[in-house]
Amino acid sequence: MTAPHPDASPLAALDDQVLALAEGPAPAWWKRALACTAALMAFGFALMGYTVYAGIGVWGNNSPVFWAFGIINFVFWVGIGHAGTLISAILLLFRQRWRDAIARFAEAMTIFAVICAGLFPLLHVGRPWLAFWLFPYPNQRALWPNFRSPLVWDVFAVGTYFTVSLLFWYVGLIPDLATLRERAAPGPRKRLYTVLALGWRGSAAHWAHHGRATLLLAGLATALVISVHSVVSFDFAVSVVPGWHMTLFPPYFVAGAIFAGFAMVILVLAAARERLGLGGIVTWDHMDAMAKVLLAMSCLMAYAYLMEGFTAWYSQEAHLARVFRAMVTGRYGWAGLLTLACNVGAPQLLWWRRCRRSYRTLLPVAAAVTVGMWFERFVIIVIGLHQDYLPSASRPFSPTWVDLGILAGSFGLFFTLVLLFIRFLPIVATSEVKASQREAGHA
Repeated sequence: MTAPHPDASPLAALDDQVLALAEGPAPAWWKRALACTAALMAFGFALMGYTVYAGIGVWGNNSPVFWAFGIINFVFWVGIGHAGTLISAILLLFRQRWRDAIARFAEAMTIFAVICAGLFPLLHVGRPWLAFWLFPYPNQRALWPNFRSPLVWDVFAVGTYFTVSLLFWYVGLIPDLATLRERAAPGPRKRLYTVLALGWRGSAAHWAHHGRATLLLAGLATALVISVHSVVSFDFAVSVVPGWHMTLFPPYFVAGAIFAGFAMVILVLAAARERLGLGGIVTWDHMDAMAKVLLAMSCLMAYAYLMEGFTAWYSQEAHLARVFRAMVTGRYGWAGLLTLACNVGAPQLLWWRRCRRSYRTLLPVAAAVTVGMWFERFVIIVIGLHQDYLPSASRPFSPTWVDLGILAGSFGLFFTLVLLFIRFLPIVATSEVKASQREAGHA
C-alpha cells in the first residue's frame, strides 16, 4: 500500500489510503484470491449451462418437493442484500454517522447478492429463454402475467430493488470517481473515470443536487427493504402448505434478511479491513455497532421461532403441529437444530463487549449465522413440502452434485465481484468520511 506523503493533511492521506489498491498494481494475494473465486464461479456457470441443456431433472427436485435448492438459494441471496440497503438508506435517513465508513462496501454487496439471487429463479423456470413471458407487453399470443400471483410480484419487486440499489450506489460513487479521475494519469483509465464521474466538479450546486438525489433514493430504498422480502415471503404465506400459511412470515423474513445480510457484511468487511489496512477508518466501533444489530436480529428470530411453536400449539391443527415437530425431530431434525444453534445460540455471545470486539468470537458467530440462515430456508422449504397433507405423497429430498456445485458457484460469483470491486473502486465513501471528520474538527 502506498504510504501517504508526510506533509499530507489527514483528509489527503485518507484518499491515499483508500485509493491505493485502485491506483497501484494488483497485489499477489488479490490475484490468488481472484483465481480461486473465478475458478469456482466458472464451475458454477458450467453447471448452470448443463442444467439449461439437460433440464431441471439434474437437480434433486421431486414430487412433492418441487421447490428446493433453486428457491432456497434465491431467498438466501436476496436476504444477504438487505444489510447494504439498511446501512446505506435507513441509517442515512436517521443521520447515523457510523454508517459512513462501511456504507459503500455494504451497498456493493447488495448489488452483488441480488445478481446472484436473480440467477436462480431464471434457472428454476426450466426454460430460461421464455422468461420474457413474465413481463407485461402486448403480444399476439394473448399472454399476460397473472398479477394476483406473488411469483410475478417477485419479478417486479426484486427488479425494482436492484435498480434503486444500483442507482443509490452509483450516485454515492460519483464524488469519489471524480477524485480518481483527478489522480489518474492520462490514458484509458482516466477517460473511463471522466465518463463515469458525469462532469462532477464539486461545486455547491453539484453537492446540493447530490444531497437531494441521495435522500430521494434513500427514501425509496427504505420502503424496498420492507417490501421486497415481504413479497418474497408471500410466495410461501399465500399458499396452503402446512407451516407456510402464516401471517408471521413477512416480518419474519425481513428480520431474517437483515440478520443474514449483516453477518455477511461483517465477514467480508473484516477480511477487507485487515488486508487493506483500513483499521483506522473502519474501526472497532463500527464492528461493534454491526455486532449489536446482529444480536438484536437474533433476538427477533428467536421470538419468531417461539411464535411458530405457539401458533402450532394454539391452532390445534394437526398438520401444522407435525411440521413444527419435524423441525427438531425426524428426517431433517438435524437441520432444524443446526438452524436454532446458529441463529439463536451462537449470537448470544455478543452480549459481551469483548466478544463484539474480538475477531476470534465475532467472525465465528457471523459465519454460524450465515450457515444457519441458509439452513433456515432449507428447513422451511423442504420440511414443508416433503410431507404434505397426503401421507401417500410423501417423498424425501436429497440434493445432487449439480445442486451443490451451483450453490458453490454462486459464492464464487459473489466473491469474484467483491474482489473486482475492491480492486478498481474505492470501498470507503471518502467524501462522506471527510465530511464527518470536518464536523468532528479533525481536518
